[in-house]
Amino acid sequence: MVAGLSVTTLLLILVAGVGAGFVGYAVGASSLVSYPALLALGIPPVMANASNTVGVIGTGVGGAAGARKELRGQMVRSVVYVLIGAVGGVLGAFLLLSLDPKVFEFAVPPLILFSLLIIAVNPRGRMQARQVAAEVVARNQADAGKRGTSAQAASRGAAVQPAVTQPMGSDPWWVWLGVCFVAVYSGYFGAGAGTCGLAVLDAGKVGPFHQINALKTLIGTGANISASVIFIIRGVVDWPAAIMLCIGCFIGGYIAPPITRRIPANVMRAAAVIAGVILTLDLAMKTYW
Repeated sequence: MVAGLSVTTLLLILVAGVGAGFVGYAVGASSLVSYPALLALGIPPVMANASNTVGVIGTGVGGAAGARKELRGQMVRSVVYVLIGAVGGVLGAFLLLSLDPKVFEFAVPPLILFSLLIIAVNPRGRMQARQVAAEVVARNQADAGKRGTSAQAASRGAAVQPAVTQPMGSDPWWVWLGVCFVAVYSGYFGAGAGTCGLAVLDAGKVGPFHQINALKTLIGTGANISASVIFIIRGVVDWPAAIMLCIGCFIGGYIAPPITRRIPANVMRAAAVIAGVILTLDLAMKTYW
């Protein structure tokens, strides 16, 4: 633990946690707020990343608990994804702790830039739009069926999005490779990992948005929990910072829904990307020059 964290510093971490929880709900990039905040408040990079991983566990656990409806009937896939996440989280944590800390410091700017590109492309928003389109087509199909003209609507609906999550045996091989990558990345750093998971599962046509959104949460939750265990055993977690961050993330995630309803999604996404670019340039300048 970093010695000498003042009450003011801990309150600032709490505020950063609120911001991280809010941004995590809005655009799926909580670590873009929480990790840099820990760095700015004097916590070394590796310890900041480990403390951040512990601090954001509550977000994943709460999300998984709240997605019971979406995960109904997906017990086997859910267990497999959690296990893959757990194994990947351990591997990612060992990579973080085994390599020279300079490796992580040099890797962070490109990793943050990678997560910004994902946010800018916005696969989650595209998936939500397709899901809404699928629901509209399904309603139109039902209405057309009553009039005896459902064939054309049915063909349109079938091409938009699968209505249920497909059996695991039907997944393309590269989906599993992508899930493993997301798990390891979550344990190593994790910013943008959830959006990566969504993109992989959507590209593999695993299921509709709400189901794959719940499933990707399981991967990240398993990875964060197992990685946190490794970080705790190795003694690289700043507990006051992690606890304050966890409380802040919970508050931020709780207050986000009514606020984000009033803010255009594109505005929030643009703000996150701009802030992330500034952060990337700042970290790159400090690290490479």
